[in-house]
Amino acid sequence: MNRLTSPSSARLAPRLAYAASQSARVAWFLGQYMMAARIGRRITGPPRTTPPGGRPVPGTRAILEELRALLARDLANIEAGYYRLPHDLMPDPRRLLTDAAAFFRDVPEVSRRRRDHAAVEVRANPPPGSGGLPAYYRQNFHYQTGGYLTEESARLYDHQVEVLFGGGADAMRRQVLVPIFEHLKTRRSTDCRLLDVAAGTGRFLTFVKDNHPRLPVTALDLSPAYLREARRNLAPWARSSALVQAAAEAIPLATGSQDIVTCIYLFHELPPKIRAQAAAEMARVLKPGGILVFMDSVQYGDNPMMDGLIDRFPQSFHEPFYAHYARDDLPVLFAAAGLRLRETSLAYMSKLLVLEKTDP
Repeated sequence: MNRLTSPSSARLAPRLAYAASQSARVAWFLGQYMMAARIGRRITGPPRTTPPGGRPVPGTRAILEELRALLARDLANIEAGYYRLPHDLMPDPRRLLTDAAAFFRDVPEVSRRRRDHAAVEVRANPPPGSGGLPAYYRQNFHYQTGGYLTEESARLYDHQVEVLFGGGADAMRRQVLVPIFEHLKTRRSTDCRLLDVAAGTGRFLTFVKDNHPRLPVTALDLSPAYLREARRNLAPWARSSALVQAAAEAIPLATGSQDIVTCIYLFHELPPKIRAQAAAEMARVLKPGGILVFMDSVQYGDNPMMDGLIDRFPQSFHEPFYAHYARDDLPVLFAAAGLRLRETSLAYMSKLLVLEKTDP
């Protein structure tokens, strides 16, 4: 066999493309994080060297080692065939620059809210159409302008999250694709249904549709603005994608109608009572034998090195329910809803749970 056509050579080009793109991605977003922190300190003053819980925060080198491990896992999953090499490894430079400019325009306002502990501006001045939404939702989560309630916020959200995670947010989300692949490999995707709870801008569902284009999906979210962004992102698959405005604790879908439910980065933003209701609702809409693939922040003790970041996060990014979430017993919570934990793993700053709907 010619060396140029050998399996090892065939893998080399995608590996190089992945390595180059992800290195550039981390440098781009991590650089913005550092610059934004420097701008913010001019407004808020220097942060504490030790967070409120007394545990040290890991340094940049330790964080980069964790991120490097995530990217290695991501590439290994691609090479194992769990999901495709992302089509947007090299995003449109114009969009990158436009989003970065918008992000930095908002940094002083975010920093002002952090300094003044002004976290409910959207409740005092509600955007159109937001008045009937739950009070726990009408907040400036992350101190971001508009909370989750405006077109501007929806447009900027994915960029903000990538800055927060130093370019690792998409790679964390892609870990959810592995149990989806395993669940679908013995089933016809056209016969199955997937519900993404708190779908936001629909970015994760674009990963699903890239890999399972014939799988019918539903994006559920409370924010009309974010659902409009999701509609734009899912436009190539509009015929097999539905959008529903609703709360996770009151899903307007039939009992036993879904084969897969996904829920990514929602529970740390829910009050404890609502968290339990949402778990029960996700279990209700699953078929027996269906799976919930759940991803959210790491919790205390998952990776002790991260415990100092867990201490600091609620103060730095206005997360009023995060401290309770960080200590919540998720397997017990889901077991009470009729979901059995099948597996759990860590991915950088997130944890992944795969849970199965037990027979009624």
